[in-house]
Amino acid sequence: MRSPWLIAAQALGVAWALPNSLIGLVAGVAGVAFGAKAHWSRRDFALVFHHWPWGPGGAITFGNTILHTGDTLEAECITYEHRAGRRQHPPIRLGDHERAHVYQYMVLGPLFLPVYLLCGGVSVRNPFERAADRYALTGKGWWPGSDTDGRVAR
Repeated sequence: MRSPWLIAAQALGVAWALPNSLIGLVAGVAGVAFGAKAHWSRRDFALVFHHWPWGPGGAITFGNTILHTGDTLEAECITYEHRAGRRQHPPIRLGDHERAHVYQYMVLGPLFLPVYLLCGGVSVRNPFERAADRYALTGKGWWPGSDTDGRVAR
């Protein structure tokens, strides 16, 4: 059973991320007219739009909304460091990576997008992307600067 404090913190995080979630919701609903299908993913704590018709492939998260071009978030992908040739990692579950971004949005709310873009956007240089990959690899450490045990590095 989840603690009342955890439930309250999650509710506050969802409310704080709502401006970003609305961006994803508008884009997702627009995609429904072109074949996107929406469903709530309890595991990923987000409304997921599969078969989202635009973009280069993969997924993008806006608050508690995930826009995904494929069939399932169970799909495997490679980490940013692996793609950049910095490290060899096993494949990760796309949904785990995107769930880390959901958590990051729940902490930063409307500040997430500007901070994310200032940190390098979609690239291996971005600590938010590396943290999401770390979380997908280990199940821990979804916040930038935290180690694999989830603690903030000093």
